[in-house]
Amino acid sequence: MEDRENAKKRLVFVTVGTTSFDALVKAVVTQHVQDELLKRGCTHLLIQMGRGTFFPTKCDGADGSLVVDYFTFSSSIADHIRSASLVISHAGSGSIFETLKLGKPLIVVVNEDLMDNHQCELAEALEERKHLYYTRPHTLHQTLTKMELESLVPYTPGDGTPVARIIDRFLGFPDD
Repeated sequence: MEDRENAKKRLVFVTVGTTSFDALVKAVVTQHVQDELLKRGCTHLLIQMGRGTFFPTKCDGADGSLVVDYFTFSSSIADHIRSASLVISHAGSGSIFETLKLGKPLIVVVNEDLMDNHQCELAEALEERKHLYYTRPHTLHQTLTKMELESLVPYTPGDGTPVARIIDRFLGFPDD
C-alpha cells in the first residue's frame, strides 16, 4: 500500500534559503494557492522556511487537502528537489541553478524586502529563455493558474572551460 501511495505522491517543494521570507511561506499556504496545486494533481507541500517567524499549519491531508509540512534548515536540499514535481523557490542563484540542473519545473518568487536587483535580473532573464516562471508573493496564485509546465525549456549548463583558460593565461599558468 505504501508503494502505491508514494507512486501517487506529487510533491511541491518550497525553499526560502537561509534568510526569512515569510511572504512566500504565507503565499503558498493560502487556500487559493493550495486549491490550484490540488487541481494540478499535487498532493504534498513541503516548505523549507529558513529563519522565518511565520509557522504554517501542518496538515495530514486526511480531508482531501494537501499534506503540509515544514522544516527550517537542512544540510542539503537536493534530495527534496529531486523528489519534487514542482519547486517554488526564492530568487537565490544557488537554489535556482540547483533546481534547473536537476531538471525540475521551477517558479522563482522574488523577495521584495531584500530587493537586490541582480536576483530580479537573473529570474527575468531565465524566464525570458523559458527555463522557469518568475513572480512575486502576491501574484503566485495567478502564476500557478496560468503556467504551462510543458512549455518550459530544459536548462543546459554552459561550458566554463574557455573562461577558465583565459583566467589561467592571465594568471600565468601554462595551457594544458
